[in-house]
Amino acid sequence: MENGAVKPVIVAIDGPSGTGKSSTSRAVAAQLGLSYLDTGAQYRAITWWMVTNGIDLTDPTAIAAVAGKPEIVSGTDPSHPTITVDGVDVAGPIRTEEVTSKVSAVSAVPEVRTRISELQRTLATGTETGIVVEGRDIGTTVLPDADLKVFLTASPEARAARRSGELKGADVNATREALVKRDAADSSRKTSPLAKADDAVEVDTTELTLAQVIECVVTLVEEKRAGK
Repeated sequence: MENGAVKPVIVAIDGPSGTGKSSTSRAVAAQLGLSYLDTGAQYRAITWWMVTNGIDLTDPTAIAAVAGKPEIVSGTDPSHPTITVDGVDVAGPIRTEEVTSKVSAVSAVPEVRTRISELQRTLATGTETGIVVEGRDIGTTVLPDADLKVFLTASPEARAARRSGELKGADVNATREALVKRDAADSSRKTSPLAKADDAVEVDTTELTLAQVIECVVTLVEEKRAGK
């Protein structure tokens, strides 16, 4: 390209929870000087808002009716990603068990997905250098034209062990059951299910250290950039 300008690279990283998706995505973005977007945090944020405002989460119609209300703002600096709802910092509150247990139900509502997907596309296409976007339906639905799509997997046992390490004092078996249940909910929902894009590169992280996963993805991005 003229003046040595680098074309912004859009990287989609999908996969179930406990595969090292967030740590990998943040590190890859930081290493390559890209923006970073945790789309799961946006779904958690809208879920937190609904829980806080007493919306009946067993009623998809009630959820759909207020999907446009909260103002969700995501900071895309990988070294310090931020998220606010109506100006309130919710980075902590969205990680509670209460929000975690309800996020699948809220994110299955088509109006919620449409709203959040639009936010994601706006952020992804507005970056100058490029962005790493992590989630469950980025390569398939949100950014089907992403330059690189990576799908991270790992055995349920490995994922449960990692998650219970993150969730202090969590029982590995209970965590594994919750993960499997959430995967089933996310994979079977009608709107934008968790799925691997046909053109995604699958990386099984079961036997890999986080550093190895990061190195693998960085290499994939660099090869993409070089091949342009």
